[in-house]
Amino acid sequence: MSFSEKFVAVRKGLLEFAVLRAIAGETLYVAELLKRLAGTEFATQEGTLYPLLSRLRRESLVDYEWRESDAGPPRKYYRLTESGQQALSELQGYWNHLTHTLDRIGN
Repeated sequence: MSFSEKFVAVRKGLLEFAVLRAIAGETLYVAELLKRLAGTEFATQEGTLYPLLSRLRRESLVDYEWRESDAGPPRKYYRLTESGQQALSELQGYWNHLTHTLDRIGN
């Protein structure tokens, strides 16, 4: 088992956090979001991202708006809702807490 295979569950669990962070400051459509994630530990594909975004929308953490495109059909641009911003803040706080806890435990 390779190093990266050992951490698939951790990566999968953090993908939601990464997506929320990516769209925290601006609205993005899926291709832009995939590009942001590409080359990172969170690189993924549409088949993973669309169901995640659908779930986040059902949970009222993200919303989208349709925008016309010069390069084809209209696109869905995703953005955080107020609840999404709060969830991201909570996730960030928990991440900081975990990091602090691990630092206290030691090497």
